[in-house]
Amino acid sequence: MKKILWIFLALCYGLTACEQAPKADKATVTDAQTVQAGTGSAFLLDTTLSHVEWVGTKPTGKHHGTLQLSGGAIYVQDSLITGGQFVVNMYSLKNTDLAADTAMKNKLENELKGAMFFDVKKYPAATFEITRVTPLQAIAGEEVAFIGATHTVQGNLTLKAVTKNISFPARIILQDDHINALANFNIDRTLWGISYRADKSLQDKLINSQVNIGFNITAKR
Repeated sequence: MKKILWIFLALCYGLTACEQAPKADKATVTDAQTVQAGTGSAFLLDTTLSHVEWVGTKPTGKHHGTLQLSGGAIYVQDSLITGGQFVVNMYSLKNTDLAADTAMKNKLENELKGAMFFDVKKYPAATFEITRVTPLQAIAGEEVAFIGATHTVQGNLTLKAVTKNISFPARIILQDDHINALANFNIDRTLWGISYRADKSLQDKLINSQVNIGFNITAKR
């Protein structure tokens, strides 16, 4: 039994992270695409109800937290989303699982806001600009993990002056006076140049390159 346990531990620390990113759809990432101006009615982001959630993992555990949005809008014409953009306030980054340990919470938040990760002094905002929203199409052999997804959202994510187009499933509810959009997916932070401790040879010092992102967006006319 001890031998089996040691083999398991060796596999966890030597080959990959024991604590993996939460099970979720993996965002497709491509080069940045042209952004067209949205047409139709503008639904303005409600910054009090909207937020971003994140989960980061490592061999010894995980941390999670939130980011606030500082503004944005979604444009709708004939019940179709034609465009939109959101601005994420990177200074608002918070950890939520270390609330009982203020010192560790502050240390982690400062590290994530520092030059090795998001460098918020130099890059205080991240942006997401919608390039396309289409009804979700079922593809044989490609199941969607996000329960209740209704659409596929594509958009340019700019983080630390790097822009990539990402695509992910989302649940979007369109009403006459408001829009609610929910999504949850995993994304590779190294594609935006955030590669600190992403090398698997670091073993127990490794920080998983896959980060789990959740959007909860409310916009009102």
